Amino acid sequence: MEANTRSTGRLPAAFLTPGSSSFMDFLSDHQPELLPGKRQLPPVQGVIEAPHGTTIVAVTFPGGVVLAGDRRATMGNMIAQRDIEKVFPADEYSAVGIAGTAGLAVEMVKLFQLELEHFEKVEGVQLSLEGKANRLSTMIRSNLGMAMQGLAVVPLFAGYDVDREKGRVFSYDVTGGRSEEHVGYAATGSGSIFARGAMKKLYRDDLTEDQATTLVVQALYDAADDDSATGGPDVARRIYPIVTVITEDGFRRLNDDESSEIARSILERRLEQPDGPRAALL
Repeated sequence: MEANTRSTGRLPAAFLTPGSSSFMDFLSDHQPELLPGKRQLPPVQGVIEAPHGTTIVAVTFPGGVVLAGDRRATMGNMIAQRDIEKVFPADEYSAVGIAGTAGLAVEMVKLFQLELEHFEKVEGVQLSLEGKANRLSTMIRSNLGMAMQGLAVVPLFAGYDVDREKGRVFSYDVTGGRSEEHVGYAATGSGSIFARGAMKKLYRDDLTEDQATTLVVQALYDAADDDSATGGPDVARRIYPIVTVITEDGFRRLNDDESSEIARSILERRLEQPDGPRAALL
C-alpha cells in the first residue's frame, strides 16, 4: 500500500471508498497484519517475558473522575523501567490506564485513540462514553490469542459522560468482558487488591476534586507498600504517580508540581502514621 502511494502520488482506492466508521474494521479489511491481535508470534516454550505495567486506580467524584497510575514496569523479578507512563487520554472526555504487557498496551491505546478520532471525523459527532467502552472491549477481545501466551492487556477506562453529567469507570478482563464500577472506585494490575482496599476504606460519594486526587495517590502508596511490582513516589528521582482528572471541562493531567505536592504531603503524614489514615468510625 505504501509503495503504491509513492509510485502514483495518490491515495490507494481503499482510502477513498466509503465504509465503516470504525478504523479497526478498515484496518481488518485492508491491512489486518497491522492489528496487534493478528500478529503471529514465533513458537516459544512457556510464558514470554516482557515488561509489564502494574497498578491503575480510578475514583469518581461529583462532577468528574480521577484516573491515576504508578510509574513502575517490571519484567519477572526485575524493575524494567521506573518512569513508564500508563495513563493516556483517549479523547477529550475519556482516558485509559494500562496494566499488563506494556508494549502491546501502549500500542492498543494508540489504536483506540485513532479509532475514536476516526469515528468522530466520519460521523461528525463523538461516540458516547458507553460506545467508547464497548469499542475498547472489542479491541481487548481481539488480543485474546496473545493473552493466552502471557501477553495480556487489562486496562481501566474512565471518562466524563456528557449526557449523564457525571464521571464513570469501566473495568475489563482479558477476554474483553467489561463492567461498570458503580461503587465509585476501581483498580487493576498486580497491586489492585491493596489499592482497592485503601479506596474502600477512604472513599465517600461527596469527595471534592482535591480529595479524590489525594485518595488515588494514597491508594497507590498502599499498593506499593505491599506489592513489589508497584512503584511508590520516588522523591530522590522526582518520579511521581501520573494523575489525571476528567470533568465537563475535559481531560487534564496534573503537572509535576501538583503531583509532587500531593505525594510529599502524603509521605510527611506517613512518617507519623505509616499505615495511612484510618476510616472514620460511625
